[in-house]
Amino acid sequence: MRIKSGSGMHYHGATEQHFWPRMTKRALVPRPAATLVLAREAQGGIEIFMLRRTQGAAFGSGAYVFPGGALDAADSDQDLAACCSGMDDVHASRLLNLDRGGLAYWIAAVRECFEEAGLLLAYDGGGELLALDDPDRAAGFAELRRKMIAGEITLTELFRRRGLRLALDRLAYLSHWITGPGAPRRFDTRFFVAVAPPAQTPSHDAGETVSHLWIRPAEALERHRRGDYKLMFPTIKTLELLSRFAGAAAVMEHARTPRPMPAMLPHPAGGRDGPRYLVASDHAYAEVCRLDPEGKGGASYEILPGVAVGLSQKVRRITAPNPGVMTGPGTNSYLLGSGEELAVIDPGPADEAHVRILIEETRGRLRWILVTHTHQDHSPAAALLKAKTGAELLGMPPPPGESQDASFRPDRVLAHGERLDIAGCALRVIHTPGHASNQLCYLLEDEKLLFTGDHIMQGSTVVINPPDGDMIRYLASLRLLLGEDIAYLAPGHGFLMGKRSQPATLEELLPEVYDDVPERMHRVASRSLLAHLLKLQAEGRARESDRGWSIRA
Repeated sequence: MRIKSGSGMHYHGATEQHFWPRMTKRALVPRPAATLVLAREAQGGIEIFMLRRTQGAAFGSGAYVFPGGALDAADSDQDLAACCSGMDDVHASRLLNLDRGGLAYWIAAVRECFEEAGLLLAYDGGGELLALDDPDRAAGFAELRRKMIAGEITLTELFRRRGLRLALDRLAYLSHWITGPGAPRRFDTRFFVAVAPPAQTPSHDAGETVSHLWIRPAEALERHRRGDYKLMFPTIKTLELLSRFAGAAAVMEHARTPRPMPAMLPHPAGGRDGPRYLVASDHAYAEVCRLDPEGKGGASYEILPGVAVGLSQKVRRITAPNPGVMTGPGTNSYLLGSGEELAVIDPGPADEAHVRILIEETRGRLRWILVTHTHQDHSPAAALLKAKTGAELLGMPPPPGESQDASFRPDRVLAHGERLDIAGCALRVIHTPGHASNQLCYLLEDEKLLFTGDHIMQGSTVVINPPDGDMIRYLASLRLLLGEDIAYLAPGHGFLMGKRSQPATLEELLPEVYDDVPERMHRVASRSLLAHLLKLQAEGRARESDRGWSIRA
């Protein structure tokens, strides 16, 4: 008897108050899986078919899920491949961005849907979508379903006996989810969507699932928020996507529209509102993945003022209590070193409580105070710290202007390209004027970590405010950093940011470049982004290939 592996979406709900209790000794290789989202038109909008898993399930107990599960060896049967309508392995693999073997995912989605929901996407001998509205015929297919679940027959045998063809042209590829590290089971799951066959009646399998229903996505999400329904994280995100569409036809049009399909690899994180999962579009994602590579849920999805966060053995971040429109969660002060001598980059505003925390954290070991630039939220605390610790001030003098901290008087003026050996850290100074004429970045070379100040920010566009702000110099400074070996950016505001080095399509770049623009405006924003890329291409600074846009070295 074949033991099924369920829906392939093995994540606890985002609101549950626990994460995976222990790590396996070795990271598990995700097992290929497929899930099929079934949609139908209904009064008031689209409805989605969902199954409720049994409370005794080893994972996702009691959760509402879509039909799906792990791939079987039989899903790659060549005889079965010959029964596919509108799809071969070359086409199927291309749509999934695979070299080969993609057809098995599409077949598995149909097979799992039949086994778990009793709905079979197939064409009969006359080329019509399979109808099971005749009671006797429906009973015959119900018996075939029972035999398949029991392992007595295969899908290939069923299709041979009944002269059917797999209606794979009725499916569309929707999304790609991979279970994160730390889970006791990991799956690499392709989500498909299809309009449910109208002349068939669904039913749960009464084994792994105990009930089923049709429901509007928004209603399912609301019941989850009330605590009535348990939903797993990919299910929540899929329902959020589906709730945007007025009907099944619109969903299918979206799914069939060519677009980038990056794998969604949720990562657990903690915070005051309890544990949750993050995806790549979340600001904290890169940092959480760096600090918690095993996915134990120990890293935080929020920045709290005054709380020291260890970013490496040499670097800690303490954020000042000055959140706002221009400062995000607050100005980041970075403590460098782990020995008897420490340094701080950007001591922040002249806030006595923040200065006190910096003094407490450094415990009489502060020897150097570096600033990236002298705007009022980055350097005024330097004078206070120097008065209390005697630490040396390093940076560039403030230019004239009301926005500048005139109190900053560096003991040592730094120059572009200068190397500093302080607090056991090798830093290289990079002068990056534009946001401010005296803006410096500091590259911690052995960690490939760049402290950017406000030269590169998270969550908002960098303000270039003339006369000290200069757009020409700013863009030149950005180009200057392209040749540097940088893995992460440590901005003056926000979380660590991962640096993209691979080519990216317009669609992949759009949500990153315009992450502060509502999604409804992305169609217009995409035209502006394309104009920028074409300008860079004309200037010989960017190029487009089959894989997307990249910087020209």
